[in-house]
Amino acid sequence: MNASDLSPAARLIAAENDADAKPLWLARDASWTERAGLSAAQQAWVSAQGFKGQPRKQVLIPDASGALAGAVFGLGAEKPKDPMDKPELALGYLAPALPAGSYRLAETVAAPELAAVAWGLGAYKFTRYKAGAGDEPVRLALPKGADTTAVTAIIDAVWNGRDLINTPASDMGPQEIEDAVRALGRRFGAEVTSVVGDDLLAQNFPMIHSVGRASPRAPRLIDLTWGRQGAPTITLVGKGIAFDTGGLDIKPSSAMLLMKKDMGGAAAALAAAHMIMATGLDVRLRLLVASAENSISGNAFRPGDVLTSRAGKTVEIGNTDAEGRLVLADALALADEEAPQIVMSFATLTGAARVALGPELPAMFTDDDALAEEITAAGLRVADPVWRLPLWAGYEANLDSAVADMNNVSDGPFAGAVTAALFLRRFVRAAGAYAHFDLFAWRPAPKALGPKGGEVQVARAVFELLRSRMKG
Repeated sequence: MNASDLSPAARLIAAENDADAKPLWLARDASWTERAGLSAAQQAWVSAQGFKGQPRKQVLIPDASGALAGAVFGLGAEKPKDPMDKPELALGYLAPALPAGSYRLAETVAAPELAAVAWGLGAYKFTRYKAGAGDEPVRLALPKGADTTAVTAIIDAVWNGRDLINTPASDMGPQEIEDAVRALGRRFGAEVTSVVGDDLLAQNFPMIHSVGRASPRAPRLIDLTWGRQGAPTITLVGKGIAFDTGGLDIKPSSAMLLMKKDMGGAAAALAAAHMIMATGLDVRLRLLVASAENSISGNAFRPGDVLTSRAGKTVEIGNTDAEGRLVLADALALADEEAPQIVMSFATLTGAARVALGPELPAMFTDDDALAEEITAAGLRVADPVWRLPLWAGYEANLDSAVADMNNVSDGPFAGAVTAALFLRRFVRAAGAYAHFDLFAWRPAPKALGPKGGEVQVARAVFELLRSRMKG
């Protein structure tokens, strides 16, 4: 088997006892050389490079023959104010910068699993359309204390989710999104079904159908179930809009440039499901993906139309570019029919959330204070942060309609993310708890945990939450 045929984690993570692994040091100042046991010549080499532990400066260290003996990476003398800038994340910067080969941490770190995950995520590359992009792997010996199964699951799930987001809509339509769910289902023995095209009307998913009917690529509701009956029930719901033109309320061209990522919520939900199944968490998992392409044609849904939802509530269309909440509403209504203990929805839903919190900090909405605290703490532990925004009841009136039970948008410019979350909450009544995540699903610039491009935000935080509950 070629290295390119292996999973990302299999290519990037080696066994703890890899004899060929070269040491890596993380240093805040020049005193690390005393602990490292470097020769006089090696110390002179490092000094000649001007290395004193400066942040993000690295030095490759030769042995007596000139071959690579190891490397050091600077953390900086000052402890960073950013709570996400953990020392373990430095491995994410090193992974894409080092020569091919095997490496190991020369010293223990406080969070060995996060260090291994950072290595694997920092090494990510999207190579589908690049000729000859199969680089030799750079491998890290698994640090002691890291769970091999969890590390492998997280790296593989995030790589897969990023690939889905980064793939252009020409090759990632509703059918391909379904194919990705089915492939994961086969891998872990899950049951996967789908309702496609006009069958959505026959089986009462009218808003998913309305959003996707203008596209030649049929809309669908994809449904995966896994885990034993009687286990704690959790349902993940993802927005899978393959491409969003805005519909008849068409977006300007500049706003369409990243619309291949409008299925980022589905990719995040799928990544979380991947981690859950790969590690065998004892839950009864359901994954629902509402997938469509919001296109323009003679049969596109229109501003002013009134749609009837699966829940029976009528929705006046104030703007066809607020389509994600429509497809999610039908999927959430289905999820709620089983009254699971937790329902979570993931969506690239509003620009307002980005204005409020920026691209790196997804907005979280929930009425459950304890759940909010758990998710926030879990996200901080694994460097996958979220920030809670309020489900402010005073804004419910923003959704009022003169002709229907509600409008899909507010008629004003304020609190767009809150209004969207309030809209979704109306379709979840029986579940024990509900949390909604408004994501950007894109990294605008390279960081420790990956390059510029698609990102499956919140997936690792949700997995950490559930994993912690299982341990507790």
